[in-house]
Amino acid sequence: MKAGFVEKLIGRLGKIGPEEVQNYFLRLAQEKGFLETVFNAIQEGIIVTDSGGRITYLNNAACNLFGLEADSAVGKRLDERVRGLDWLSLTQSGGPVSRDMEIFYPENRFVNFYIVPLVIESRDEGTTASSAEFRDPGQVGHAIILRDITKTRRTEQQTIESERLNALTLLAAGVAHEIGNPLNSLNIHLQLIERQIRGLDGADDAALQESLEVARTEVSRLDSIVTQFLRAIRPTRPQFTATNINSVVEEAVRFFALEIKDRDIVVDQELRSDLPLLQLDRDQMKQAFYNIIKNSFEAMKRRGILRIRTDMDDSHVIITFTDTGGGISAENLSHVFEPYFTTKQSGTGLGLLIVRRIVREHGGELSIESNENKGVSVSIRLPYIDKRIRMLESGDSDAGKGSPNRG
Repeated sequence: MKAGFVEKLIGRLGKIGPEEVQNYFLRLAQEKGFLETVFNAIQEGIIVTDSGGRITYLNNAACNLFGLEADSAVGKRLDERVRGLDWLSLTQSGGPVSRDMEIFYPENRFVNFYIVPLVIESRDEGTTASSAEFRDPGQVGHAIILRDITKTRRTEQQTIESERLNALTLLAAGVAHEIGNPLNSLNIHLQLIERQIRGLDGADDAALQESLEVARTEVSRLDSIVTQFLRAIRPTRPQFTATNINSVVEEAVRFFALEIKDRDIVVDQELRSDLPLLQLDRDQMKQAFYNIIKNSFEAMKRRGILRIRTDMDDSHVIITFTDTGGGISAENLSHVFEPYFTTKQSGTGLGLLIVRRIVREHGGELSIESNENKGVSVSIRLPYIDKRIRMLESGDSDAGKGSPNRG
């Protein structure tokens, strides 16, 4: 649409006939259709609101980001359609605002909002387009550009986590030396003390033997903590073999057979029979499943239900563990992968850290969902298509990020 077209049209409204009006409106409709086509081809979301925050236009990308239908959203307030959006804080500055936000529906994403006030100058009544006298500009709404920054945010989080693990790895070397060696020395001296106790008689012998057992128990506990700590963060090279993931799940469940009986727990296994073989380190993956199942049992106490489901999509096998325990609060959920964070009296806070390390070494993804008092669902996605290398076709570049990934 040429600049000044609308102004010229307004200036000539009193001079043009019905046929010309029809032609002008047809041209406007064509221009509007062209602009909508352009906006819908853009990957960034675009929303336009009026001065009251009501949606007047949104493109397909914006609808996909927020799970909206354009027809039902137009005319409604944006903060009603996007729950939790603080419209006042985003628009009160009077100028452009850039803000990063986390949204949870229809998917958990991070979105950058860039909001610009729309200002249109008002012309005094009675003037023509050629002799217009403009009053002070007035704000008629806002234009909002939405950019999905989920990938960037998660890359930053992974970088921070990697740096944290590198620091822990350095600490692990010191822990192994500074604590491991003294523990070995303590064990040797406890054995010497035990030999001397055997030569004693009477009540003193029994009391010293009891104290010796307490000391041994505490040394063993410290040794176990050091071992788990090193296992959680020490890089290990998985020994990959073609493996049926269902058989690994079944072995992990059989390991807890006595505990399942004692706790009166129901384990419901829904294992898809046509899953492809995966390249796994069987022992490591079994250890990951042990930790998840153990966490579920401890959360459910007695008479709970653990549902284990295996499934697949076009590139991954998905293993899901869902329990009926007390769940994890939103505050605690953000800390579950931090070393030594635990809500259990006797927990080490390393179980899920070990699970995530094993899953990542297999090229997989680990996710946890929970509502407090409604249980926890842990999902592991393991690739069955090797996605480490992908040749780019001619002309294929990062610009085509809207296209689906290929294995």
